[in-house]
Formats: sequence, structure tokens, C-alpha cells
Amino acid sequence: MGYGQIKVLIIDGQNNHKVWPKSTIMMKQYLEETGLFTVDIERTNYTWNAETESEYLPLAQAGVSEDLSKPKMDADFAPKFRKYDVIVSNFGWNAADWSDKTQCKFEKFIRKGGGFVSVHAADNSFPNWLEYNQMIGIGGWGDRDESHGPYVYYNNDGKLIRDNSPGKAGAHGHRLEIPITIREPNHPITKDMPLQWMTTKDECYAKLRGPAENMTVLATGKDQSANAPTDRHEPVLMTIDYGKGRVFHTTLGHDTESIESVGFIVSFTRGVEWAATGMVSQAIPKDFPSKKESKSRKYVLNKDIIKP
Repeated sequence: MGYGQIKVLIIDGQNNHKVWPKSTIMMKQYLEETGLFTVDIERTNYTWNAETESEYLPLAQAGVSEDLSKPKMDADFAPKFRKYDVIVSNFGWNAADWSDKTQCKFEKFIRKGGGFVSVHAADNSFPNWLEYNQMIGIGGWGDRDESHGPYVYYNNDGKLIRDNSPGKAGAHGHRLEIPITIREPNHPITKDMPLQWMTTKDECYAKLRGPAENMTVLATGKDQSANAPTDRHEPVLMTIDYGKGRVFHTTLGHDTESIESVGFIVSFTRGVEWAATGMVSQAIPKDFPSKKESKSRKYVLNKDIIKP
């Protein structure tokens, strides 16, 4: 590979998706099972929506936190980003802002060449943080609108559209399997993936908008639900250049079933490797989904990796 083990920090604590204490552990396990990564977890002292999957909280070995009925800013949240090669965000909609000092340190870390991975609802976070919106390219909810940038999507004729029309950002239909179309088959993250493949049941984020500068849409999905908010192909896998840093943005991963998808697991671990190094050494596994069939791996806690 030409590099040693990749140092990853997963950050979490406040997310409207109640799966987050479990999904953080799942992502740590997926990464470390490849043998390529060592993963630490750091979370805010004040957490939100942790009760449903609270049994997973201590497995993060991130210290004691206080779960509140609504998000609250943690002025002491100050990860040492520079210790790591890549940061993975498992924050979500309505997460409280970080301190100005922590925001500046995060911006500096990415701009100077650090990696960042935004997972599912992390693109709902921090709508008023200008540089964060630059990093994720496009986002949803949080009162994002045309002032944040254009809608970005592929139309049904296969053309990439940047739409500056007014309107709120963020929508999705019911959870269903999503047909994925690879738009950049030669990118290291998507190389050797089938040009079309199916997720397990997941949310197909739509109407995302933002600066979309230095952004490449690697893959799109089309909502198949009866209440689909659009009739177009929405970005699901993206990369963004931010200074010297690399950002991988995935909208997949709504809940346990979604995160058990082989498509999620493989695109996520490959995306983290690329964000850290600019390369991908992981092969596409034999159980990767096809155009007609989704594939899933039932999650079982690996106690050799996740210590009780």
C-alpha cells in the first residue's frame, strides 16, 4: 500500500437518528476488520437521542456523557484532529454547534491535507457554518435554501444539473431498496463496482443543495417510493476537495438495516481509505450487490475488536 495503518477518529454525540450509538460501533468494527485502520471515538459530553441504543455507549470507550432531551453545545468538545489521518462524522440534524476554536481547528486540519467523511445525517449538521458547507458540498434540512447554493442532481437523460431555483433543501420518501448508478467508474472508491447495484432499505436523500464547489458526484440513487419527492437521480456518493484535504460524503446509512448493506460497508471503508490516502487498496468482495439484488451482512459484535 505504501503507508502504515490509517488513524481514524469517529466523532458523535448528537443525532436525530437514534441508531447513532450503535452505528458508530458498527463503523469502527467495519473499518478495523479490514486490517487497514485503527479507530478511536470521541463524543460530546452532552448527548442527544442516545437512549434507544444506549447499550452501545460504553463500547466506544469515550467516557461518560449526559443524555439530554435536546441538543446542547459542549464548549469542551475539542478533539485533537491532527493526531489522525481522517475524521468520520456521525453527527446529525440539529446537532449543537461546536465552539469557534474547535471549528477553526477542524477547518485547518482538513485544509492542510486531513481527510473527512460525512455519513448520512452528518450533511444535515451545522447549516450556518460556511466552511462546513464547503466541505460537504451539498446538504439538507437545517433551513438550508437557495442562499446556500444550487440543487445538484442528474436528470433522467443522464445530465448533471446545478439548479439555482429557490426552495428548501432536504427531502426523502419511504425507506426502500435504492438502485445506485455509478457516475465515475474510474474513481478509486467506485472502481470495479458494478455500474448499477442495489442498497438494502435506506433513505434516498433528495433536494440536497450547497456550494458544490470542487465536488464530484461518484454515484446517484433514485427514490422508488410512492411518495418520492423528485423524479431524478440524487447524489449518494460524492468527493470534495477542500484545500489540500479530501472529503468523502455518503448519504447512505439511515439505520441498522441500511448500515448492514454490503454496498454501504464497502463504499464506506473504501471512502475512508481514499479520504485518508488518496488511494484504495480494498478489492470489491464477492458478495457485493448486483443490479437486481441487494446484499446484506447481519451485524454481530466482534468482541476481538470491540472490547466490552
